[in-house]
Amino acid sequence: MKILTDRQIRQKIRRLAYEILENNFEEPEIILAGINNNGMTFARLLHGQLSSITRQKITLTGLHINPANPLASEVKIDLPLTSLQGKVIIVADDVANTGRTIFYACKPLLDTLPKKIEVAVMVDRTHKSFPVKVDYFGLSLATTLLENIDVQIREVEEFGVFLK
Repeated sequence: MKILTDRQIRQKIRRLAYEILENNFEEPEIILAGINNNGMTFARLLHGQLSSITRQKITLTGLHINPANPLASEVKIDLPLTSLQGKVIIVADDVANTGRTIFYACKPLLDTLPKKIEVAVMVDRTHKSFPVKVDYFGLSLATTLLENIDVQIREVEEFGVFLK
């Protein structure tokens, strides 16, 4: 079942960009850290919106993690950790499910002292197992544990979010 259309997704990304700026308007730089595939695509879409509405420096970087087994290999970030010192970091992913991926993706960020870490997702599912607070979300959805959310924003003609 389709729960978000292409138009709705684009509107939500625009709204999220404004929310991020409202909460960080005094910051000289905001770092968007996209988690792997869909999270990185979502971060790129946010980056495009943010860049079109502000003169603030918006830096895009990738966070690389194995979501199925976050302890199997080291979580990597594309920027040097020293460049994160004292900065606002927005960790971006497509869906916050249990919070595990986002929780472990923040691991390398703890080796520096950022000003703050916030989380932005397209869909926030309300059953967290890990202490993760989503600061910015396109849609908050209560689902059963057996249902899946499929966010289609990569390599598709039209964006869509589906509940399966």
